[in-house]
Amino acid sequence: MSRRFETASSPHIKPKTSVTKVMGQVLLALVPGIAIYTGLFGWGVITNIVIACVTGLAFEMAMLQLRGKPFKPFLKDLSAVVTAVLLAVAIPPGSPWWLITVGMLFAIVVAKQLYGGLGYNPFNPAMIGYVVLLLCFPVEMTQWQAPLADVAENCRSLAHTFTTVFSAGNCNVDGYTAATVLDAARTAVSQESSVLNAASGFVASAGYEWVAIAWAVGGVFLMWRGIIGWHIPVGMIAALLIVATAGWAIAPERLLNPITHLIGGATLLGAFFIATDPVSACTTVKGRVIYGALIGVLVYVIRSWGGYPDAVAFAVLLANLSAPMIDYYSKPKVFGYQ
Repeated sequence: MSRRFETASSPHIKPKTSVTKVMGQVLLALVPGIAIYTGLFGWGVITNIVIACVTGLAFEMAMLQLRGKPFKPFLKDLSAVVTAVLLAVAIPPGSPWWLITVGMLFAIVVAKQLYGGLGYNPFNPAMIGYVVLLLCFPVEMTQWQAPLADVAENCRSLAHTFTTVFSAGNCNVDGYTAATVLDAARTAVSQESSVLNAASGFVASAGYEWVAIAWAVGGVFLMWRGIIGWHIPVGMIAALLIVATAGWAIAPERLLNPITHLIGGATLLGAFFIATDPVSACTTVKGRVIYGALIGVLVYVIRSWGGYPDAVAFAVLLANLSAPMIDYYSKPKVFGYQ
């Protein structure tokens, strides 16, 4: 009697991790920053996230349908949710629903699915969405909220947030919006006030610096879990601090101090959660350090002499363009190669 042996296709050893688990831990690492962000600036942070997640998943399903792909495997990997959350926390809290929807349209449809989906996108999808919004809707993208302590009582409620997000209703704008430290530095005659605020621990309207520190805590968690390496965050932060320190030493009356560069903008969010995107970043060990350092230098250059106060998104996208070349010239030699 003959017997038939059947073997399953590879892989025969199940991996210990998966895209879903990795993305889930990234979302977990974002929780401290989101919690502090919400506590300081109100329900607008949550409405941003909810609208971005709903529209992002809807766009993902629509594109999967058009491409003839099954929904479940691609939706449960949580990559669209991570993109949505990163875009949501990068734009002003309580942004209009249509602004978030347009950003997710470009992030999911254009920057991700039109290139073939997760793993094929050459650019960070969340940053594509952010840059499109910044270029097309500069007024809405500069309506940064003041901390709740500086906001009128009726502006703190969930009902007011819904009114602001889904209609044209608002309250006293002078008591609701405030410039970030990078916006203020660009328009201020002197940087003295920014330097003093940074030294006293109150950067960007006494609130944004605590959110930045929370992003760093989440980033350290990701490094501890082995989700990201130290190369890109350390390369980016070190390069930014080095050039910012040199610039401040040369022209302290004109250029921001390094501490403000570090925690006054999106530096720490970018270093740990955006620049470390495994698809659009470099893959070699040496290349990741160079890649991170390039982003840090570009952030400083654009902030100091460019047309936009914060520059993480532009710096990351420019580095995405350079990633293949950096990998090519930083790849390790094959063993035995002369």
